[in-house]
Amino acid sequence: MNRNPDFKPEQYTDALLVLLDEAFDEVHGFFLDPHDDLFETLAGINAAEASIPVGGKCATLAAQVKHVAFYLDMYVKTFHNPNAPKMDWGEIWRSVNLVTPAEWQSIQDEIHTSYTRLRDFIKTSPLWQSHTDIADAFAVVAHTAYHLGEIRQALCTLRP
Repeated sequence: MNRNPDFKPEQYTDALLVLLDEAFDEVHGFFLDPHDDLFETLAGINAAEASIPVGGKCATLAAQVKHVAFYLDMYVKTFHNPNAPKMDWGEIWRSVNLVTPAEWQSIQDEIHTSYTRLRDFIKTSPLWQSHTDIADAFAVVAHTAYHLGEIRQALCTLRP
């Protein structure tokens, strides 16, 4: 797994936490421009905008955010329990449409909670048993970045 004998597993954890921080909370310049992290992006979106489908025919912005929260929660729940019950990944896409200001706030609170839970899990769990473990963890960053891109692109169309 490790070709560099001086490289320690906790360095994967440190790298993962920095990249997650960039995606969610504070841009460090690895892959986002200043002020493009998820939380700062969401802070400028109101419930009416969150209810608009991305690209006119895909899921709403609110569903994109709820999906990311769901993904983070499922990562934590299934990491040490590969026999966890299967979840309905499509339910969010089917059910999160128009949101009220209170529902939109609840979804934003949920993503903050899910992110905090994930960070705490990463800091306290022995994660790196295999290449697959490492890939799965870094896939969380890639998955979040994908949906952040979808959200930011939709905002460009909403706010020309």
